[in-house]
Amino acid sequence: MRTDDLKKQIEAARSRYYRLLLLVGPFHSGKTQILHQLAQAAGYPYINLNLVLSQKLLEYPNRVRALRLPRIVEAIISDTEKDTALLDNTEMLFHPALQQDPLRLLQHISRTRTIVAAWNGKFEGGTLIYAEPDHPEYTKYSDVDALVCRS
Repeated sequence: MRTDDLKKQIEAARSRYYRLLLLVGPFHSGKTQILHQLAQAAGYPYINLNLVLSQKLLEYPNRVRALRLPRIVEAIISDTEKDTALLDNTEMLFHPALQQDPLRLLQHISRTRTIVAAWNGKFEGGTLIYAEPDHPEYTKYSDVDALVCRS
């Protein structure tokens, strides 16, 4: 995927109810490189979500982290003060202890701004998959209301 192609997809996402674009591919498939190139070319903020989110969650006791996580993620993105944000390293959203529905969380956030999020997994036959079936973070969605690009 080229950055020009991704820019076109971002423009298409802007007119949707959920302004969410998922960059889907397996680990080490080039998603980070594409997001870095896009950040440089278009001036969109690049957010290493695992890094920033883990730092913010340390401020809260374990028992309230799951409840606070959606607002924390929204605040991280809002702090950029931009209409479009690039989220990389989103794996933390899938951690069972945080009790989140990652796709729904990303959709919710994308109502007020365009989100391009890296998704480690695959998109096959209209089904979005994260992890393998025997993995504790395995998640599968057959109803995906987002634009999906493969890296």
